[in-house]
Amino acid sequence: MTSIPRRSITRTARLAALPLRFAGRAASGAAQRAVGVPAETVTATIRQRTAEHLFQTLGQLKAGAMKVGQMMSVLEVLLPDAVGAAYRAALARLQESAPPLPVGVVRDVLAAEFGAGWRADFRDFDPAAAAAASLGQVHRAVWRDGREVAVKVQYPGIRQALTADLDQISRLSALFRILHPTFEIKPIVAELRRRLTEELDYRLESRAQRTFAAAYADDDEIAVPRVVRASGRVLITEWIEGEPLATVIAAGSQEQRDRAGRLLATLHFSGPARAGLLHADPHPGNFRLLPDGRLGVLDFGAVARLPDGLPHELGALVCAAVDGDAPRTRAVMCDVGLLADDSKVTAEAALQYVRPALLPVFTDGFRFDRAWLRRQAVRMTASGRVERQVSRSLQLPPSYLLIHRVTLGTVAMLCQLEAAADYGTVIGRWLPGFAPA
Repeated sequence: MTSIPRRSITRTARLAALPLRFAGRAASGAAQRAVGVPAETVTATIRQRTAEHLFQTLGQLKAGAMKVGQMMSVLEVLLPDAVGAAYRAALARLQESAPPLPVGVVRDVLAAEFGAGWRADFRDFDPAAAAAASLGQVHRAVWRDGREVAVKVQYPGIRQALTADLDQISRLSALFRILHPTFEIKPIVAELRRRLTEELDYRLESRAQRTFAAAYADDDEIAVPRVVRASGRVLITEWIEGEPLATVIAAGSQEQRDRAGRLLATLHFSGPARAGLLHADPHPGNFRLLPDGRLGVLDFGAVARLPDGLPHELGALVCAAVDGDAPRTRAVMCDVGLLADDSKVTAEAALQYVRPALLPVFTDGFRFDRAWLRRQAVRMTASGRVERQVSRSLQLPPSYLLIHRVTLGTVAMLCQLEAAADYGTVIGRWLPGFAPA
């Protein structure tokens, strides 16, 4: 069986040498500043060159390129406009890139999973891939009962290839920090590594998708395709037709953007309450805006299992901060474990740190945008003495890590969409413990 080709020693050497190359560029930038070139011009030049080489290098990866493309397609909102605007198209290509499997390999995988007579289950099967998923490719087909289906076939050798690519991506962490000082790639890669086993087993994904599909059956806002058949390396689901969210971001009407944003927020907060699961792979490739106005949701390989829903304390924290109750805000942060009881962070400092980030919750018709998210990232990490003090004292409990990461990813998509809605209404309906005064 054919596997994904390994990259050459020469390519690996180029990847390993990149941090040294950019250290030289930084030194060159210092020299330019010394002879009178404005600092902002030098910084923009370094970031531009860094982005060019970084995305070019990521494009050389085989298995990891798709995962990083998906991740960066969301996090590009944190990049300065001079860099982010120039590379959104490149990131979209990276998100959709994947080496197509030969037809014979696809047939071999299907035969290995479902037996030599697998073809009899389909009235029609298109051997050409209709789309690329992160760990496999999708074929359009017609099931034996006449339903149009999507057949996701995992790339052979993907586990080994993805592990090697994640190792290479970790070595590029210094380059990501050049693009944005607060961006850390290593924790994200560590999380991807931890979830690799789950995402590679399509049977686990099928269970999560069945749960979501049952929870949102006949829903007038969220559409989840039902699972038809699954094995470890093949997943067959109903086909859904709609406008990819990436297309809505690039060229959608404001009405489409606003609706997509509200529905993304609805999915994020209602999933734990209705399905006991949080869809944990928030990037534009996993969503469609259907002709009937519903949000189509794809790819359930990454989920957070929350059988009791989102933590009640999370709603209590949001509620306290929205109400402007400083003592209660600090007390809940301590109860949750975000702050130690003996922390020197005052109640007023805790409220000053948290409340501005919750502006979408208590502002009717709030409109997200990239500039707002960048301001929040800078404010919460480096803007002032109070923020730095709180930031140094924060500790994120392990049970909140994935919720935090998925929430940030969803907010980033809302900023890409520049979506406006009454998000406080959505949160008030679905977030336990949220009942502001």
